[in-house]
Amino acid sequence: MKTLVRIAGEIVSEHPARTDNLTPEQRHRTMLSVRSKNTKPELIVRRLTHRMGYRYRLHRRDLPGNPDLVFPSRHKVIFVHGCFWHGHDCRSGLKQPKTNKDYWLKKLQRNKTRDINNQSQLKEHGWDVLIIWECETKDLDVLADQIKHFLEVKT
Repeated sequence: MKTLVRIAGEIVSEHPARTDNLTPEQRHRTMLSVRSKNTKPELIVRRLTHRMGYRYRLHRRDLPGNPDLVFPSRHKVIFVHGCFWHGHDCRSGLKQPKTNKDYWLKKLQRNKTRDINNQSQLKEHGWDVLIIWECETKDLDVLADQIKHFLEVKT
């Protein structure tokens, strides 16, 4: 069975029947709203780190992967990763897409591969890297200890 996609009364395309309950236009708008910067988990980490007295730079484009927080004098960077988008081994990260599975599984794998390459390049250039997962931003005391340990320990 095929589904006709109509925009302004005109048939724009035909698609095999989908389980997605959004039109392609609605799905497009939804995906555009997914942010890569200034996400809720990133803002939690930034506020906490700032309250702890550390100062940082944001999203340095001259470094591989544009790290979320950069501490130039310490030669350390922090990435705040969404569990689903970057493939964490928690409940959210193990969730599988329900529609267009081939595309999304390849996309998520490319994200993981890109993350590994960026981290390797940073380490080759003498940077220490900390990954904070979205699910780790729930317990602020543990998160504060993790950040403090990362920033204070000399490597």
